[in-house]
Amino acid sequence: MSDRLKRTSSYYYDLPSELIAQYPVAGRSESRLLYLHRNNGSISHHYFHEITGFLQPSDILVINRTRVIPARLLGSKPSGAQVEVFLLNQKTDTNWECLVRPGRKIRKGSRINFSGRLSAEVKEELPEGERLIEFSWQGDFWQILEEVGSTPLPPYIRREAEAGDRENYQTVYANQQGSVAAPTAGLHFTAKLLQDISIKGIEILEVILHIGLGTFRPVSSENILDHRMHSEFCTISAETADKINLARDQHRRIIAVGTTTTRTLESFARNGILTSGSHWTDIFLYPGYEFKIINGLITNFHMPESTLLMLVAAFAGYDNIMNAYQTAVNMKYRFFSYGDAMLIL
Repeated sequence: MSDRLKRTSSYYYDLPSELIAQYPVAGRSESRLLYLHRNNGSISHHYFHEITGFLQPSDILVINRTRVIPARLLGSKPSGAQVEVFLLNQKTDTNWECLVRPGRKIRKGSRINFSGRLSAEVKEELPEGERLIEFSWQGDFWQILEEVGSTPLPPYIRREAEAGDRENYQTVYANQQGSVAAPTAGLHFTAKLLQDISIKGIEILEVILHIGLGTFRPVSSENILDHRMHSEFCTISAETADKINLARDQHRRIIAVGTTTTRTLESFARNGILTSGSHWTDIFLYPGYEFKIINGLITNFHMPESTLLMLVAAFAGYDNIMNAYQTAVNMKYRFFSYGDAMLIL
């Protein structure tokens, strides 16, 4: 790995703010699709619903079925002071690691009320400013959360969450509660497109990675090797692992939908074999990494100097990716969570 590829600044690109998508396109699969050939760097331009033309009947498509929770909660202390709690990671049935605002007023022992059915107490102040908070409720926790919480839009979407975000910032196949950010490459799929892919003979398999705020955490060190990822919980079933291992033995392509799926698959690779189970992963994929499982990647366009950009540069090649991103800027693609997509094969 060259010194250049170790520098965070090498992953910078200039992005006009008007290209940061603030809303999704009207139809999920009507977003644009940039195709990048990872071996020769060639680029072509399409719409996402045309993706089936790039897929072969022998391919395996792997999706992340995590579901975004309404993680942003507004509440009040007994004094009447208004506070905000942002759910990060569920540690036990009742305890969550959370961000809080204003932090100086929410100390250990603080009690917070969110509604007549949901309240909480701060149990610990954690080293990086987070809080461990114990929740109490009457009824079904997830249902109450749907009623009192709001969709946790990323910081680069410069508006408050709206009713439409409840559906738009969620994949059509999400069914496992636990993320505070969407696996955005999956947002482009419709039920009809998934059906068309299955009819073509492509098998769709699933993993789970619950996405935390670490996905937006900037790389603050100039040497990327000094960066430490936040851990995220992920799961692969024995059935999924067995099917992928068989497909690899048969030299079939494994195509990951998103960087979260990629990190999950690669974190479970052991001596070239995909294992199953559940664990917390802080795997960081950057140029120089040799991918053990995937042969293709569907992904959105990521922030400059981000770990996600480093991941796609590792998979497609640094020069290929930086050229593709400059092309996307020139062609006025829409960037980030609600933006357009890239297919790398």
